[in-house]
Amino acid sequence: MVAAESPPPVVADPVITPAPVPVPTVLVTPPSGRTSNLKTDEEARVFPAVGHRDGESWAVRVHAWVYEPEEDSPGRAAAIEALRKALGLPSDAPEAAIFRTRARAFLVDNESGKSLLVRIGGQEHELASTLLNGHSHTDLRVPVASVVPDPSGLVAIEVITRKADLRSFAGVALLLTDTGTSVISDIDDTVKISEVRDPKKLLARTFLQEFEPVAGMADAYRRWAAAGAAFHYVSASPWQLFDPIDGFFKREAFPQGSVHLKQFRWKDSSFLSLFQDPISYKQPILGGLLKQFPQRRFVLVGDSGEQDPEVYGAVYREFPTQVVAIHIRDLTQEDREAPRYKAAFADVPADRWTLFTDAATLPATLP
Repeated sequence: MVAAESPPPVVADPVITPAPVPVPTVLVTPPSGRTSNLKTDEEARVFPAVGHRDGESWAVRVHAWVYEPEEDSPGRAAAIEALRKALGLPSDAPEAAIFRTRARAFLVDNESGKSLLVRIGGQEHELASTLLNGHSHTDLRVPVASVVPDPSGLVAIEVITRKADLRSFAGVALLLTDTGTSVISDIDDTVKISEVRDPKKLLARTFLQEFEPVAGMADAYRRWAAAGAAFHYVSASPWQLFDPIDGFFKREAFPQGSVHLKQFRWKDSSFLSLFQDPISYKQPILGGLLKQFPQRRFVLVGDSGEQDPEVYGAVYREFPTQVVAIHIRDLTQEDREAPRYKAAFADVPADRWTLFTDAATLPATLP
């Protein structure tokens, strides 16, 4: 009789313990106890900034604005009427809630001599005092060890108010590595329908109507952002329109990024100059971004309604190795062989620039 063989012993699979995920150590300094010299009837804005790596620090230029809203001032109705006339809007415009909301930022008292204290990551930073126009620009050095940006490179800039002041004012800084891809995008008639070429329609869309997106642009930008692109939004719109523009970006789920608008005081000149988009304004902003990040690749997106082709062509000729693509939304029905485009894109390789009318035809991936 043959003895039955014993079954082989069961050997359990080895237990594999996953390696612990390293938790970044953030350099935190204890609160100083100081606060911003912001009164309870004053408001602050910290606009979306961009920073680059410089050794063991992030170099960030922070732009802030401090003002006092004139909600209940005796002259508010008169000021709104004066603004309506300056804009050439219909007499019933002040009755529109959108107009009152958007006019608000043009009728504030700008506050000078205000010094905001902000917290970025684990440290406090004092901003330069505001000037007569209520604005300040401060070049900060933020230690790399004191911040942990989110996956898209964003970190909060929080205004430190007095203990009794429970309001919250905050912005963001986009901290970018030396290499990668950045998209510089125009706003008006590129991602938001503004009808800049028709002054009456432009004023109505700016002050009387909800902002309307250009179909498909948010989808295209989200695809690019998912692939790692960073965004910089540039417009000739004034900083007074930042809140509705920011609300539009959030509502339509555009990728967050730095924002670059124009300084403007409505009392200084004709209001129509508010919407002018000269090369002398836009080109330095784009050039500054490319100089700030000499190793990054840039995709420029705009429209043919104003001077984007001319600006982008000039920027390409100055930075030919950095500008890898130019996309122009066609509003003027001119073909690529039009004299305008031949002049604007002189010396720009034909495969570096495109015209489009449908955002769905934009490339799914960036160069």
